[in-house]
Amino acid sequence: MPPTLLPDAATKEESQEIHVPIYNCVLLDDEEHSYDYVIEMLQKLFLLPHSEAYRHAVEVDTMGRTIVLTAELPVASYARDQIHSFGADWRIPKSKGSMSAILEPAGGGTPA
Repeated sequence: MPPTLLPDAATKEESQEIHVPIYNCVLLDDEEHSYDYVIEMLQKLFLLPHSEAYRHAVEVDTMGRTIVLTAELPVASYARDQIHSFGADWRIPKSKGSMSAILEPAGGGTPA
């Protein structure tokens, strides 16, 4: 009778799914940044076409927020940090800094 082959540990690990949590990077509305600023920022930071960046500008203005990226935590954190470091809107004198963005679990939950 031939020997029975058992799967080794590597085969077991490969067959198991790994669920990595993903996060939304959410841009928040304010009154210190123009549509042009939002469009320019999203095009430069996220390489979005004008039409998509404009859609986000409308959404953040009307809804108070827009999800600009959904990714694993390190990528989403980097996106948020890029938004926070983009700088003030030179078109609006009262603009003193960048827009705000938060992270939240993609399935809902508490913002990070």
